[in-house]
Amino acid sequence: MNAALIPRPDTIPVAWGWFQFLLLLTFPLHLLAMNAMVGGLLIGVSQHFQGRPVNLRLAHRLAVLLPLAIAFAVNFGVAPLLFSQVLYGHLFYTSSILMASFWLAVIPILITAYYGAYLYDFRFDDLGVGGRWLGLAVLLMLFVIGYLFSNNMHLMLLTERFAGYFDRMDGSMLASTDPVLLPRYLHMMLGAVAVGGLFVALAGRFWADRDQDMASLAEATGLKTFFWATLANIAIGSWFLVSLPRQTMLLFMGGDIGASVCFVLSLLLTVGMLVTAWKRKFWLTFWHAVATVVLMSFMRAWMRSDYLREVFNLGQLEVVPEYSPMIFFFVVLVAGLVLIGWMLRKTAEAFARS
Repeated sequence: MNAALIPRPDTIPVAWGWFQFLLLLTFPLHLLAMNAMVGGLLIGVSQHFQGRPVNLRLAHRLAVLLPLAIAFAVNFGVAPLLFSQVLYGHLFYTSSILMASFWLAVIPILITAYYGAYLYDFRFDDLGVGGRWLGLAVLLMLFVIGYLFSNNMHLMLLTERFAGYFDRMDGSMLASTDPVLLPRYLHMMLGAVAVGGLFVALAGRFWADRDQDMASLAEATGLKTFFWATLANIAIGSWFLVSLPRQTMLLFMGGDIGASVCFVLSLLLTVGMLVTAWKRKFWLTFWHAVATVVLMSFMRAWMRSDYLREVFNLGQLEVVPEYSPMIFFFVVLVAGLVLIGWMLRKTAEAFARS
């Protein structure tokens, strides 16, 4: 019965490998921006609550960066979401309908959080002690959005639950009762806090000439946050791994050579970046973390494919050749990357002068 509830996938204009390549190319960019957003805000709010002058200055500078981080996280998230829909749209749209009441709430929550971020930035001094509660409220809204995204991305894999639509036709189904959902969500969010700490440390380096005390605090706090959050995330990641279905878990333990290599490399990089963070070697830690995020994106793709092995694989997608949209996309992509690079350079220059 469940097989009949899985819609037929749409045709695609080029071989599925192109879309998988673009998904794995763009998703880490979204993750890094999202990490800067969540981790940066968490550190900023924690500094705001401490209340000393140097803490307040750091909180204010991070509040200024928050709207920019949200903008990058949202815009960098569009491409991987669209590529996921091209490859798994028949499953993603089904899970979106099953949890429609919650899924539609993402937009108003995001708009409210975005408005709160601008208010936190522009009215930082006027808000006084109330500003820290506003920052905390924005952070909680971002956590809620992350929880709903985790639900949708996991629910689309649980095709055996699709028949539950007939029992809950109000769009209120979530994947919360699945034992994998909570560790998956916590692993993602704690990773965001950790890597976000590195972006705070990076931002501090731009302030060194103007406010050495604040810059030193930013780097020390960022690296400390990264170290302890990563250490905690090892435990959460282990919980996530053992909560997976046995066959999927064994995929990373020799069941698939590519998945196993990625898993081992990610473990080695994790140990390496803990050592470098403890020794306060920023750039080594930063590039270890970036490489780990990329590997985690690949592991996520393997996990998704294995979850769906009984009902769908990408080789089933029918190709109806139409190459011009793909060519146009690559032209726009290259032009867009050039413009984004230019904007980042100008932003960094303005940021250093402020």
